[in-house]
Amino acid sequence: MVGAAIIAAGRVLGCARSSPPETAGRWEFPGGKVEPGESEVAALIRECAEELGVRVEVGDRLGRDVPMGHGRSVLRVYLARLVGDDQPQPLEHAELRWLRPEELDSVPWLPADVPIVAALRPVLAAGTA
Repeated sequence: MVGAAIIAAGRVLGCARSSPPETAGRWEFPGGKVEPGESEVAALIRECAEELGVRVEVGDRLGRDVPMGHGRSVLRVYLARLVGDDQPQPLEHAELRWLRPEELDSVPWLPADVPIVAALRPVLAAGTA
């Protein structure tokens, strides 16, 4: 599993899940499964286009591998930037929100994304992303 911490103007894009019912309303970074024969970067580019209707440029890895709840895979999150004038649309999410560093705790993150939020704090605070 891969995720994108999309950074713009010192904020990161958070996405509220709309399904399945057990995770609806919880927040995550956009992304998904890496298909056979696909690189993690290619998967992120595809997932961001499918979920948000945007093109992204993928940067460095963020944080550590996070074991997923079922134990069969790990989540790897990468820093990313929007390309061109694309603006994210909630094509597969209930809500999207640009979060400043002080707003990161204002949404209920999915458990797998919590360590990534912690790794993201110093990046956003430094303004280097």
